[in-house]
Amino acid sequence: MGALQGRDFLTLGDLTPEELRDLLELAIDLKTGKLSVQCQKNLGLLFSKASTRTRVSFSAAIYQLGGQVLDLNPNVTQVGRGEPISDTARVLSRYLDVLAIRTFAQADLEVYAHYADIPVINALTDLFHPCQVLADLLTLQENFGSLEGLTLAYFGDGNNMAHSLMLGSALCGINVRIASPPSYQPLPEIVAQAQALAHGKSQVLVTDNPQEAAQGANALYTDVWASMGQESESDDRIPLFQPYQVNADLLHRADSGAIVLHCLPAHRDEEITAEVLESPQSRVWDQAENRLHGQKALLVSLLVPV
Repeated sequence: MGALQGRDFLTLGDLTPEELRDLLELAIDLKTGKLSVQCQKNLGLLFSKASTRTRVSFSAAIYQLGGQVLDLNPNVTQVGRGEPISDTARVLSRYLDVLAIRTFAQADLEVYAHYADIPVINALTDLFHPCQVLADLLTLQENFGSLEGLTLAYFGDGNNMAHSLMLGSALCGINVRIASPPSYQPLPEIVAQAQALAHGKSQVLVTDNPQEAAQGANALYTDVWASMGQESESDDRIPLFQPYQVNADLLHRADSGAIVLHCLPAHRDEEITAEVLESPQSRVWDQAENRLHGQKALLVSLLVPV
């Protein structure tokens, strides 16, 4: 516990492989009841984007640890009236013990982290979604026992999910394949960062061939084709992304014991068929639950002294 005390959690690249493994083990211990921790701290949620799983799981996590949450809706704070981020960050540091931010620009999050005297957590930006990947890795570990050597295939937009999955997989020794249309692939600099983290011990592959990505994979993962703020592009994206739908044919190419993951919310029969989402191979609901346990472990690591 307390291994990350005083640190920020802005991307998975902020962690070493050992720290990530320890965080997942802590999450398992907290989930199973092997470890019980009290952490009477104040968590602020500063969310500029709509949220179900992130908001509720962070709130439940701090409550279960004995702390409390303050919902800092930008529309009812001075942030919504143009107060500089630097000023808000310094003021919130006087009231809170930790701040989770869900916003658009990664640069804004980094300004908060620079000026705040408390840990800042990336609860989602347009560039990264590291807290979701904590839950994803926890789900994989529960299902397969070990992460090293697994193959995870992701289908769809090379977005914040693809970026964080590449970084998290590389840190854990998971082979990761990202299958996206040519114009929607992950940013090259983040692909390069993931490849550097992998140290040649695991594969980081970006392809426009979904069948190649699915072949023999242990987990198939997808996300909506148009994220928040991109809804106006949805109709244009559908024909481009249709070949990347996670369906029975794609699942048939994966390993016979493969599982299916989705960060939710899901658009049934768009990026994933209802048949596959509700199949025995789906671990989507376990994955959603693990948002709670992964984030609880993160809060303990940031806030509880060793």
